[in-house]
Amino acid sequence: MRKIVLLTLALASPLAFAGPQCTEADKAQWQDQEKFQEQLKAQGYEIKKFKVTDGNCYEIYGHDKDKRKVEIYFDPVSGKAVKEEIED
Repeated sequence: MRKIVLLTLALASPLAFAGPQCTEADKAQWQDQEKFQEQLKAQGYEIKKFKVTDGNCYEIYGHDKDKRKVEIYFDPVSGKAVKEEIED
């Protein structure tokens, strides 16, 4: 039974697990990753993990200025948050 469940999960559409699609702009138009992170830190974010997603987003895991746990997807061109998950 366990093998069936694992196989079902493996065959599930990757879109079911995908994050948002942030941009289709050429990477030459994206903000510099290090500068972008520095801007977030200046706003009070503590970044535990930063990555570029398959949906062309900058994604952070960490804490906001109020020490709440966050997971945020940003458009790497505009820098605007596309999707946020905040735990109080």
